[in-house]
Amino acid sequence: MILLSAYQTRDLLAARDEGVDEIDVSLDLGLSQTRIRVGPEGVLLPGGALLPWPEIERIQDNEQAVFRITEEGGIEKVQAFSETFGRLYSLMPTAGAPTMLISGIPMHRIKGTDPMTDTRTKVKAAGPRGRVLDTCTGLGYTAILAAQRAEEVVTIELDPAVIELCRVNPWSRTLFDSPNITQLIGDSFDSIAEFEDASFDRIIHDPPMFSLAGYLYSADFYGELHRVLKRGGRVFHYIGDLRSKSGRNVARSAARRLQGAGFRVVKRRPEAFGLLAIK
Repeated sequence: MILLSAYQTRDLLAARDEGVDEIDVSLDLGLSQTRIRVGPEGVLLPGGALLPWPEIERIQDNEQAVFRITEEGGIEKVQAFSETFGRLYSLMPTAGAPTMLISGIPMHRIKGTDPMTDTRTKVKAAGPRGRVLDTCTGLGYTAILAAQRAEEVVTIELDPAVIELCRVNPWSRTLFDSPNITQLIGDSFDSIAEFEDASFDRIIHDPPMFSLAGYLYSADFYGELHRVLKRGGRVFHYIGDLRSKSGRNVARSAARRLQGAGFRVVKRRPEAFGLLAIK
């Protein structure tokens, strides 16, 4: 599967304007480089398909979209609509790993950082070890990075449409290849009830914003996090920018409910935009 975004097409257009015959360009959103031929009608892709310059220019004009190249040399935007939840999901390119837009809202921090660096900060705050619960899979970056340090990662995704987007995203490939990642489909609020007491060493809780999933910030859910966590275990709870008014308010109320659920220590981790709770 060949994927392109404006980050790649700007190099293709520059090669055309400079009269270059060949160029190394990434066809998988930055993970690798492939040498392709540049001609007067377009670029010749692996497999022999010609991608015309008008299509390349169309990609360049859509800076917030990732495009899949069809076998015929056409392009189609990488997106998925969830009939169940009425949400449109799409890949948004960055200089590194892409993020996912949920009804136009990016699910990672991208200002002054990139999605993988953002995720790495969250995972570092959690300090994964042993058995880890990732409550919201998304593009799978959290599970992938945590699995590099933990024995097992169990990750839960609410919407199957998101998993289908993961299958297209090259940066999510390890989510399906890693032997120590277990994927579950369901609502974390319901799924967590199926886990035994004290069955996880670490939990990474990175829910959608409060306005979209307030129940994942509830005292009842925090009580379940406390129940399935081992003594001495940690929960990293992503909140958002703790310096913003909304972030401060959500963090304050979340810390209060976490303490009410039994967590003995709740610390602010502003560098990771969240809270660290210790059982």
